[in-house]
Amino acid sequence: MKKLAALTSAALGLLSLATPAFAQNIGVGQPTEAKITDLGRLVSTGVSVVIIVSGILVFVYLVWGGLEWLTSGGDKGKTESARNRITAALVGLAIIAASWALVQIISYFFGVQSGLGGTLTIPRPY
Repeated sequence: MKKLAALTSAALGLLSLATPAFAQNIGVGQPTEAKITDLGRLVSTGVSVVIIVSGILVFVYLVWGGLEWLTSGGDKGKTESARNRITAALVGLAIIAASWALVQIISYFFGVQSGLGGTLTIPRPY
């Protein structure tokens, strides 16, 4: 306990010796790429990222179920658990495919061009 108190007081003593640094404006502005200027592009990129990440997770879950089946050694409980995991992965894949199709249908009916590339452009009247 004494060592902890000594270490804490030493750290606080060293921190009190530090001189403050003040930020200065050196003429560097905010990068234009970091600004969110198009809500459609943000939504499209978000949907694309969610679909890709969920597809990767489905693949990992499917492989996990397959490895569990292979290493079950004929045990009925482990084989049933692996079968349930594989079934859940395939149901997840069906949900992902249905959500992707729903996004495509919605984008078609609203006249919005979308894709997994992250570009979503809404036609604007000129």
